[in-house]
Amino acid sequence: MHMDAYAPGVPSWVDIGVPDIQAGADFYSALFGWECPEGDPEFGGYRVCTLNGRTVAGMGPQQSPGPPYWSSYVNVTSADDTVAKAVAAGGTVIVPALDVGPAGRMAFFADPLGAVIGVWQAGEHPGAGIVNEPGAFCWNELLTSDVPRSIEFYGAVFGWSGSTSDGPMPYTDVSLDGRTIAGMMPIPPNAPPGMPPNWGVYFAVGDTDDAVARLEALGGSVLMAAMDIEPGRFAVVSDPFGAVFNVIALNPALS
Repeated sequence: MHMDAYAPGVPSWVDIGVPDIQAGADFYSALFGWECPEGDPEFGGYRVCTLNGRTVAGMGPQQSPGPPYWSSYVNVTSADDTVAKAVAAGGTVIVPALDVGPAGRMAFFADPLGAVIGVWQAGEHPGAGIVNEPGAFCWNELLTSDVPRSIEFYGAVFGWSGSTSDGPMPYTDVSLDGRTIAGMMPIPPNAPPGMPPNWGVYFAVGDTDDAVARLEALGGSVLMAAMDIEPGRFAVVSDPFGAVFNVIALNPALS
């Protein structure tokens, strides 16, 4: 699906900081078919990767210690106003609102349980120009220690609402204006000990098993083997640097 703009409150961009940008570009290009040309030195060499000629994700130098991670951004009308709402709702500012040249204005904050999310106030860069297709991001999901508290917080900040299914592993669909835009679930009991709440990213693929085999050949790791769920067949994986993400072959009956 091609995208030229995003409504306020909708996830619009993902990016990653890696210890070796060229190695990261090589890995994700081989895995997903991206093109990741060298970035402007003024912005730390940040690369805007493309798929089929449309922007798909960002990649820059790693800024924090520990394993790298994928970040999710939500489109907003005002980064400053959204940060103020987050603080009022119990969040903590990680990166205050700042301009990224003419591209837009961004900020990061942590929710009251510790999960970090970015906001993007679009300028010349509206966000991902392609989503929900093989090689593009298709879902953003919060693993949290308290689903009701998370729904309350993100409702106050973005206007989101949540609908939680029943069952042994309840899942919460997050919606905005009647449209499902993201998901939440409790941190699974089989998660690594001490894993904090966090936002995860799913990338669509044509065939999950083929993508996993390709990822392993490129130096990535499988954290949870491919399995079938209602939205499709997915696996939890990591890149050679340790950044965790998900790949999923979407169920065509649901598209």
